[in-house]
Amino acid sequence: MEGKSPTTGTIALTAIPAMVWGSTYAVTQLWLPADRPFFAAAARVLPAGLILLLWVRRLPRGRWWGRSLLLGALNHGLFFGLLYVAAFRLPSGLGSTITALSPLVVMGAAFLVIGERQPRVTLGAALVGVAGVVTLVSHGNRSGTVDLLGVAAAVGAVVSSALGFALVKRWSPPEDVLVTTSWQLVAGGLLLVPVAAVAEGAPPTLDLPAVLALAYLGLVGSALGYVLWFRGLTRMDAGAVAVVGLVNPVVGTALGVLLLAEPFGPVHLVAVVVTLGSVLVAQGPVRRRLTGVLGRGVRTPRPTVGSCPT
Repeated sequence: MEGKSPTTGTIALTAIPAMVWGSTYAVTQLWLPADRPFFAAAARVLPAGLILLLWVRRLPRGRWWGRSLLLGALNHGLFFGLLYVAAFRLPSGLGSTITALSPLVVMGAAFLVIGERQPRVTLGAALVGVAGVVTLVSHGNRSGTVDLLGVAAAVGAVVSSALGFALVKRWSPPEDVLVTTSWQLVAGGLLLVPVAAVAEGAPPTLDLPAVLALAYLGLVGSALGYVLWFRGLTRMDAGAVAVVGLVNPVVGTALGVLLLAEPFGPVHLVAVVVTLGSVLVAQGPVRRRLTGVLGRGVRTPRPTVGSCPT
């Protein structure tokens, strides 16, 4: 059964965060201090949340104190903490493959939390898209090392964000998404600060490129990114939004080729086309437009003169 019917503009805006998040790996590798994942996560999340909070000038009331803490932990604190643990313990191909399963986990969480069932086409597109991403990130990336703790962290990050996204869809009114996002970012950032202090000690000294990189990740990747992403969740089926997220590894691969000189061949190109195609097919307006075009291409033959219809 189809859920909400978002506009093409809503889908395009929801794709922006996925594209921006796809640049995180390259930006981190090139300009952020090495071996300081929790500092990078806290510096990315907390300032962005504080800026948004100063902008909206609204504090949580009543049940939203608890909701903000829970959503901030799931979508930002716990998610980024586990994600960076996985990044340090797993080969990038294996970590990206596990993360690519997110659309399917989000669909499961949306069904359990809000009873949302996905159209078969969306589910099929998600499966095809995941296969495309797995091919994209694993081709030419072979490693026999499997760290069980790293795998558990990656799986935990996927489950944490999936549950958080489903709860955002259940609780956040579309007109207040900017406000609730600010509360989540602040809560998640405050949870990350003591973890970074205990695990990594005092903050590192930052040069200008690192400051600019953190500003980009915080203002664009977190503040703008999550506002648009959560806006999409309040207006679209959770499954359709999750499939849009598969744009993330495609952008990451493209930037890896351009900025980090990573290999790219025919198999990667096919995987990119398959992945992006699945993202499009998962969206209701695109499916309806394609159905209309195909429908106009099928013409009913007109009977010849003197013939009788049977």
